[in-house]
Amino acid sequence: MTTSHDLIVLGAGSGGLATAIRAAQHGARVALLDPAALGGTCVHRGCVPKKALWFAAQLAQAQQLALEFGFASQPGPLDGEHFRGLRQRYIDAIEQRYATHLAQAGIQVVPQAGRFVAADTIELTDGERLQAAQIVIATGARPRRLELPGFELGMVSDDVFDLSVLPHRIAIVGGGYVAVEFACLLQALGAEVDLLAHGPLLQGFDAELVQALQQQMETQGIRVSLKSSVQAAHRTAEGISLDDAQAGSRGPYDALLWAVGRVPNTEALGLDAVGVKTDEHHHVLVDALQNTNVEGIHGVGDVTEYKALTPVAVAAGRCLADRLFGGQPRAHLDYHNIPSVVFAKPPLGMVGLTEQQAREQYGAEVSVHHRRFIPMQWALVGKQDRSLMKLVCVGDEERVVGIHALGPGVEEMLQGFAVALKLGLHKRDLDATVAIHPTSAEELLQMG
Repeated sequence: MTTSHDLIVLGAGSGGLATAIRAAQHGARVALLDPAALGGTCVHRGCVPKKALWFAAQLAQAQQLALEFGFASQPGPLDGEHFRGLRQRYIDAIEQRYATHLAQAGIQVVPQAGRFVAADTIELTDGERLQAAQIVIATGARPRRLELPGFELGMVSDDVFDLSVLPHRIAIVGGGYVAVEFACLLQALGAEVDLLAHGPLLQGFDAELVQALQQQMETQGIRVSLKSSVQAAHRTAEGISLDDAQAGSRGPYDALLWAVGRVPNTEALGLDAVGVKTDEHHHVLVDALQNTNVEGIHGVGDVTEYKALTPVAVAAGRCLADRLFGGQPRAHLDYHNIPSVVFAKPPLGMVGLTEQQAREQYGAEVSVHHRRFIPMQWALVGKQDRSLMKLVCVGDEERVVGIHALGPGVEEMLQGFAVALKLGLHKRDLDATVAIHPTSAEELLQMG
């Protein structure tokens, strides 16, 4: 049996949900396929549970800072079971809201996987077939697993959220978002952390601010190695030990986290059967309009080669639905100047070009402005860690092409500055703006 729709969406994560809901708002008949829970990685294994853990880490820090401010309360450990219950209740509510919204929009939710049998036809797990002129691949990505001896002794990021008791000693292998964030969060909650990376941390962020973040991480007690090459893991009587080609044996550890990248969920989709092209990492190749090389098949979100961020997937999906069903034939996401934040301790945010990228593109036209300062809440108790703000500008008019910030609160303050940059911000605009005092954000307005 074959059922017809206007649109089939494979995957009910952020990108798939956004695409399906916007298309239905335009009057399209939509089927949304996913055998897993609504919300995908972001809601269940990514942004939402990670941010909840970040809040817990912030509160752990705040307990200690409160003592230094003069409060009498003593810091205590996190009740893991209580915290997990709070977090799960919040996640369940999000999933329920999605289910309600999908029902109200008239979207057919199919809790099964699907694969292509033709460019306009998807076969479900139970053998039923769905047909549509437009099909969107939004199946997301999952943690990469390596063919290394003892890999199974460690966790991947999905597993961290299942922990009821946090490890005392943990090794984290990797140097990207996931590795740095979990290193900071687990250390703040009481773990001893070794962060083992093969090269520089957080490639793609401004190197100067990354170095400043690394220094603060090391000051807090995180042991960072940038020349590590883990070849194997072993279970011993004392815990988990690692064979490092650069440093020999490491450990023992109570736990091990592999944070070595993510891979797109494309292998079970039958893409070869319809000729959809992928890159060497199996991402679905799409153009600026989210089209694959096959007419009527599109891709959004982490399954593509574009930046793997929830707001990117959402925006791309909505633009695609507007183009296909909303009478907006050129609607597409502008992938330039997308802000992002690493929820480290302290957080690191950026929008636009790094200094290196700007110099490669504009050469001698680049000018850079800095501001280093001790945030007031730290200065009051004599702490010496510094926030760092940086503007990357171009030309005599000093058009701002990059804004970078490290320190408490930057995860919130950067959003407004990102809007300004998107609209063509110049440094003179910042100079002419009256600051809110006393704040850390005002430092971006007061650079010489």
